[in-house]
Amino acid sequence: MSRSFDLARRLTVRVGALFAAMATTLVATQPAFAQVQVDTPWIRAAVPGQLSTGAFMDIRSEKKATIVKVESAIAGVAEMHTMEMKGNLMTMRAINRLELPAGQSVRLAPGGQHIMLMDLKQPPKNGEIIPIRVTVEYEDKKQETVLVSAQVRGLGTAPPEQHHHH
Repeated sequence: MSRSFDLARRLTVRVGALFAAMATTLVATQPAFAQVQVDTPWIRAAVPGQLSTGAFMDIRSEKKATIVKVESAIAGVAEMHTMEMKGNLMTMRAINRLELPAGQSVRLAPGGQHIMLMDLKQPPKNGEIIPIRVTVEYEDKKQETVLVSAQVRGLGTAPPEQHHHH
């Protein structure tokens, strides 16, 4: 009896050591905690025949970073845009990069910086969830792609409640 008990104890110790080694390996191979957080993502609904719409969100990076690319399967073209007053005229233009200062929330909103989804394959409908891929580049040139699930807000409805970050 003593011999079988000793064998069982040694086997238990070895299995325990194996699980401990596996757990350490799993922890070591987990990706680093995502540096980018997105709050209140939404897309403005579109009507049949409308070729573009806007996507909006609050985005924050723990480290200094830059948005370098945006994509969505519903659009042939996705670009970052900014709006600015020129005289008495509001103008919109594409921008290649959008800076994300470390630890600060950047708001993408109607009338300001936003994502334009153009050449729509079908108009996004109220309540749909649309994926948007946002590629962020850090100072060390490493990139992270963040998959954002943006809810479509119906025409004439208010945008979702915005979170305020200071």
